[in-house]
Amino acid sequence: MSVADIMSHSGVAFGTSGARGLVSAMTDRVCFAYTMGFLQHLEAEGLFSPGQHVAIAGDLRPSSPRIMAACAAAIIHMGGHVDYCGFVPSPAVAAYGFARGMASMMVTGSHIPDDRNGIKFNRPDGEILKADELAMRAQRVNVPDIFDAHEMLLATPEMDPLVDVTDAYVARYVDFFGAQALHGLRLGIYEHSAVGRDLLVMLVEQMGGQAYRLGRSETFIPVDTEAVRPEDQILARQWAAELHLDAILSTDGDSDRPLLADENGNWMRGDILGILCASALGIKAVATPVSCNSAVELCGMFDEVRRTRIGSPFVIEAMQELAKAQHTTICGYEANGGFLLATPVDMGGRHLTALPTRDAVLPIMAVLVDAKRRGLALSMLQDQLPQRYTFSDRLQNVPTAQSQALIRYLQTGSDADILARLTHMFGALCGQAIHFDTTDGLRISFDNDDIVHLRPSGNAPELRCYTESADSERAASLNGVVLKIVRDNAEKGL
Repeated sequence: MSVADIMSHSGVAFGTSGARGLVSAMTDRVCFAYTMGFLQHLEAEGLFSPGQHVAIAGDLRPSSPRIMAACAAAIIHMGGHVDYCGFVPSPAVAAYGFARGMASMMVTGSHIPDDRNGIKFNRPDGEILKADELAMRAQRVNVPDIFDAHEMLLATPEMDPLVDVTDAYVARYVDFFGAQALHGLRLGIYEHSAVGRDLLVMLVEQMGGQAYRLGRSETFIPVDTEAVRPEDQILARQWAAELHLDAILSTDGDSDRPLLADENGNWMRGDILGILCASALGIKAVATPVSCNSAVELCGMFDEVRRTRIGSPFVIEAMQELAKAQHTTICGYEANGGFLLATPVDMGGRHLTALPTRDAVLPIMAVLVDAKRRGLALSMLQDQLPQRYTFSDRLQNVPTAQSQALIRYLQTGSDADILARLTHMFGALCGQAIHFDTTDGLRISFDNDDIVHLRPSGNAPELRCYTESADSERAASLNGVVLKIVRDNAEKGL
C-alpha cells in the first residue's frame, strides 16, 4: 500500500507543518506506515541507511507517548536506532538532529486541540519540504503483521535511555546573549501545557532574569499564538499589573511558536515580533508569508523582503532563494511568531549558528535583550515601527471543502469581476477593493488601506481571517465583522 492510500483511508494528511489528523485516526499502524515512508524516502536520497540513528521527541498531549512508540517501532523495523529525546520543544530535537546529520521526528499537534495530533519530520539537513512530502506520498510500504484488530501495536518497543537535548539548546542562547543579558528583569512564564515551559524558566534564570511561574496546567490547553484566547489576554494583563512584570513569556504546545507580552500584559503579534527580532540580529534579507504585517516593507530596515505562501516549508524555500542572491544574513518568520534562522549571526564577538526551523526562543530572547540594551519597555520598542496593526481569528469546525468553495467563488471570473464581487461583499466596511493576491488564500487590499486575508487552514477544519489596518482596534473589530460576513455566506453555500 502507498502512503497516499493510507492518507486517503485514514484522513491523516499533510498540512502546512507535517502530517496531522484525529487521534482516533492516527492508529499505531498509520503512524508506523508514515515513518516507514519517511525513512524509505531518505534512504532513496542517501540520507538514511540501516544502523543509523533517528531522534524522536513529543509534546505533552495524552496521545503523544503512544504515537512516539509507534514511530520508534518503525525506525527499529527499518534497521535504525532510536535516540529518544523525551518531551522537549520541536526546535530542540531538530537542532540535535541537524548538528549530528541525522533525521528527527517530533510528535505534536502544535496549537490544535488534543483530540488531534501530528508528526513533524526533519531531514538530516533541514525540515522536509513540499517535494519531500510528494516523495513520501508515493512510497509503497510493506507494513509487518504486528498490529491487533484496532491497528494498535501488539508489543510496545523498549525505548533507549533518554538523550538530553535540553542543555545544548539552552546553552545555544545563554552563550550568545550572555549570562547576565536579562539581569534585573521580572519575567512571567505562562506555562500552561507547553512542552518547553520548564526550559523557558531555566533559560530566564541562566540569563540573569527573575522568573515567575504562571498558569501551569496538567491538562492540555490548545494555545494558538495567532488567535490568543480572550481568557489568556485577561490573565496576562492581571499578571503584569499584580506582579509588576517587565514581560510575560510563553509558547504554543510544542514550543516552536512564541508568545511575548509587554509590560502591560498585551500580547505582541507574531509578525511584529519577527520584525523586531530580525532587526535586533542585524538581518539583511527576510522571507515571510503573505499574511504578515506590511510594516516589514514599510520600516525600511531590510535589503530584501520576499513574500511566500503560509507554512515553514515555503519560508525555507524562499530563504534558499535569498541565499542564491548572496545576502549575508537571512531569516524567515511567520505570523505565528516562529522564527527561522537561515544563516549564522555574529554579534559582539559571539556566534549563533543557523537553525532553519521554526523556533520560539530566539525571537523572545532577542527582543527582550534588545529592549533592555536600549533602555526601552517592550511597548516602546513596538511603537518605533510603522503603525500597521494586524489581527487574526478563525471560524472553527468549518469543513475544508466548504472554505475552499467560498474562496473559489470569490475569485472566479476576470480581475474586474473579482474586485466588483469583493467590493459588493466587503465595501460597506472597507470601501472599494483595489487589489487581490492569491498567493495563499485570498488577500484583498482596499482603498482605505485596510487589508483582509481569508485562508482555509492547512491542518484543521478552520477558516482563518487576517486583517490589517492603521489602528489596532480597527484591525480587531474589522476581523470580527468579516468573519460574520464569511460565515453567513459560507452557510448559503457560496
